[in-house]
Amino acid sequence: MWKKHQNLEKNSIWLVIGILVVVSIGGLVEISPLFYLESTIEKVKGVRPYTPLEQAGRDIYVREGCYVCHSQMVRPLRDEVERYGHYSLAAESMYDHPFQWGSKRTGPDLARVGGKYSDDWHRDHLVDPRSVVPESNMPPYRFLAETDLDYRNIEARLAALRSVGVPYSDEQIASAKEDLETQVDPYAGEGSGLKKRYGAKILQRDFDGDPERLTELDALIAYLQMLGTMVDFTTYKAEAPENLR
Repeated sequence: MWKKHQNLEKNSIWLVIGILVVVSIGGLVEISPLFYLESTIEKVKGVRPYTPLEQAGRDIYVREGCYVCHSQMVRPLRDEVERYGHYSLAAESMYDHPFQWGSKRTGPDLARVGGKYSDDWHRDHLVDPRSVVPESNMPPYRFLAETDLDYRNIEARLAALRSVGVPYSDEQIASAKEDLETQVDPYAGEGSGLKKRYGAKILQRDFDGDPERLTELDALIAYLQMLGTMVDFTTYKAEAPENLR
């Protein structure tokens, strides 16, 4: 029986047809569930769209190629979890376009870096990496502290993200500039609409140490300080979505 495959290998047309059949069956097995499953991502409490300032910081993170050396995905392996914290959840990247997964780590993974260091540490590290990590081969990003943040098109940026599935409301888009400016103003008070729109856990302060300016460094540090902080893993319990049970 197994010798009959020689006839298939000697006839290129039948071999191509056989390959197409096998690949088609495999593709249907992988794709078909997507037509009847509402979602393959577990909904997790706390995960939200980025604030305008965090999104601006994320855009700078991608622009400067930080993802080339720093992944944002803690794998479910013992040594990874012990070093970086709870393994990454798919829901934590559901609003990322593009996501920052990867296997390249010239520097440490940043999926759980939020709150690990102070704003001052991040500022010193970005301006002069070797001042806080002597063995670092990271280039300095001093210019971020000297460059005012250009957020004139922040509403359009949020609207574009909504078109690919990020659930920004009309109010959030219309208030984008106000919310961005409020997040770097520690005196704005609790009555501002920022926390009403994005949640009480939003960090609201001057991030770059220069309250007279709103810089690209403000935005980048705000983004870094948010990473890995949305989900409360002291109460989180892994649970399959209802449509997968």
